[in-house]
Amino acid sequence: MKNDNKLVSIFGSIKDPRSHINQLHNLSDILLIGITSVVCGAETWKQMVEFANSKEDFLRDFLELPNGIPSEDTINRLFSSIDSSQFESCFIDWVNSISDISKGQVIAIDGKTLRGAKSKGKKSPVHMVSAWANQNNLVLGQVRVNDKSNEITAIPELLETLLIDGNIITIDAMGTQTNIANKIIENNADYILAVKGNQKELLSEIKDEFRFSKTIETDTNIDIGHGRIETRKCSVVSEFQFIENKDNKWNSLKQVIKIESIREFKNSDKAQEKATRYYITSLEDNAEKHQEYIRSHWGVENKLHWTLDVAFSEDASRKRNKNAAQNYSILLKIALNLLKNEKKTKQGIAGKRLKAGWNNDYLLKVLNIKV
Repeated sequence: MKNDNKLVSIFGSIKDPRSHINQLHNLSDILLIGITSVVCGAETWKQMVEFANSKEDFLRDFLELPNGIPSEDTINRLFSSIDSSQFESCFIDWVNSISDISKGQVIAIDGKTLRGAKSKGKKSPVHMVSAWANQNNLVLGQVRVNDKSNEITAIPELLETLLIDGNIITIDAMGTQTNIANKIIENNADYILAVKGNQKELLSEIKDEFRFSKTIETDTNIDIGHGRIETRKCSVVSEFQFIENKDNKWNSLKQVIKIESIREFKNSDKAQEKATRYYITSLEDNAEKHQEYIRSHWGVENKLHWTLDVAFSEDASRKRNKNAAQNYSILLKIALNLLKNEKKTKQGIAGKRLKAGWNNDYLLKVLNIKV
């Protein structure tokens, strides 16, 4: 390889699943073709090959390509066969190598089903859990939920791989489990966990706290935009009367939070939308800060999942063979991080992808490759 770029050095360490007699193309070359083509807008194996053929002279500046551009079948077979756990591990190592994750920020953990991976009307077999650093605007890592499991077992596995020291982990109600709270505290981080009907006793106790407490701190925020007015009231209780946290069942539980939101629609007959949500946290902070933390959690939906669907068409992807869907999901997140890490160009992800496809110098800047 002609350079020491971290993309090459880290992802090039993945074990090659091919037999020696079938290795006409370097593993690292195929990986970089996949990453580079997705950055520039490719969404299928065929488009990856078409991109590489159109850019072969440019790619030879940093790839070896001893037998030219690999075929569509070669790329498909390789990304379907790569060990996804190893690919995910390399992804996390790469993110850690290119970024300095800010302390004190929200790291939101949430799951997403790859809808295009389903076949013959069956439920999609691929569900990913990802970690999103809201302030750094980066995907920190992902793990696949096992077919016979759920997010409860996947989240601790993901937490174990991440560097979360000094940060705030937010998770929806599925992740409100004592072992997950323990894992977060053990890794010197704090948690804000949503509480719904899956924790009935805890939810009832939290509601009683807000019903009878005489020391409730509140903060109200009004957001006007997109044809609507949203009022959010955050209430916090720090002194418990009803929560029986026997033997510190909820590790380091310090406060409970209630968010009441009212959404009104301007110039519309649509009725008000009201919602009340509850949370537990190991933090000791004011209502205004909790309002900010909980709003930050939705960055994983708005900045990650929505972007993957709209800018990268992830839900439309029909890749199903072996590990293809899972590995392609990692490719998309690598591309998303590369594009977000390039901060000088004031464009959205779609605009940056077009520019990278048209402008080789800009593409090298996004890839952080010197030739």
